[in-house]
Amino acid sequence: MEKVTLGRTGLVVPRNGFGALPIQRIPLDAAVRLIHRALDGGMYYFDTARFYTDSEEKLGVALEGRRNEVIISTKTGATTAEGFWKDLETSLRLLRTDYVDLYQFHNPSFCPKPGDGTGLYEAMQEAVRQGKVRHIGITNHRQRVAIEAIESGLYETLQYPFSYLASEADHDIVRRTLEADMGFICMKGLSGGLITHSATAYAWLAQYEVAPIWGIQKESELDEWLSYQDNPPTLTDEMRGQIEKDRCELSGNFCRGCGYCQPCTVGIQIQDCNRMSLFLQRAPHSVYVTDDWRREMDKIDDCVHCDLCKTRCPYGLDIPNLLVKNKEDFDKVWAARK
Repeated sequence: MEKVTLGRTGLVVPRNGFGALPIQRIPLDAAVRLIHRALDGGMYYFDTARFYTDSEEKLGVALEGRRNEVIISTKTGATTAEGFWKDLETSLRLLRTDYVDLYQFHNPSFCPKPGDGTGLYEAMQEAVRQGKVRHIGITNHRQRVAIEAIESGLYETLQYPFSYLASEADHDIVRRTLEADMGFICMKGLSGGLITHSATAYAWLAQYEVAPIWGIQKESELDEWLSYQDNPPTLTDEMRGQIEKDRCELSGNFCRGCGYCQPCTVGIQIQDCNRMSLFLQRAPHSVYVTDDWRREMDKIDDCVHCDLCKTRCPYGLDIPNLLVKNKEDFDKVWAARK
């Protein structure tokens, strides 16, 4: 099994981390079975968040009695010290543990620091002193905040999007993180579903000292990742060709599917509708050219141009105009359907 050390935390985790966001979409019994199979198969690093509805609760049920076998990270999106403590105590109760191995500020719009007036970092330090938190991390989609967190020296880990579709600036963030002896936790290794070949994604990331976490909600997905535990894929010429093809198709400004633009004022499923053009290029049309998707794409016509989505997007995308372009592409395929 390939493993990675998360910088100066000393935590050693498998390259196959279990991203627990998707288990909020499945029933409790199915989630427990999935988590047990993952742990029994050697996938012992679990990443969740207070924001992921009942994900922590499901992990707590599944991992009760096996706490010493696992490394758990969770996150708080709190903006005040009071909210921080409320989130932490809720997470500990739901996870059925008295500490978390890694506690992360969840995609803040700024880099929490001592003396910034929010009390957030001071609360994190106190949680460490109390033994409720072992290590301090931060997650972000914003290059600016990620760089500030690295340069601050305050954080032991950074969780940030990284895949073979990453920009040069993203590569620089990985380099900076590792030079600072911070653990780099890789989210969006499949770029929100745009990368469709997991072995290629795994093999490419294995070139770097990063710890990927993969969102899992189906046993078939779990089986795929577990198969790489003892037989990790390595880059082949065929894989390199696929990477270059994907980079050509997916270069430029595209939606990563992070969902921070939501909720939409008029109910548009922004993160899915805004990737429709790419989905249509990369998947059988029949999957998306359906009456249900017709209704979803038609909601784009109801956009009131409040621009809230633009202000929330960590990538600075012109979301309303991208939605229009995606609807135009969908309409063309819809009109040409047999």
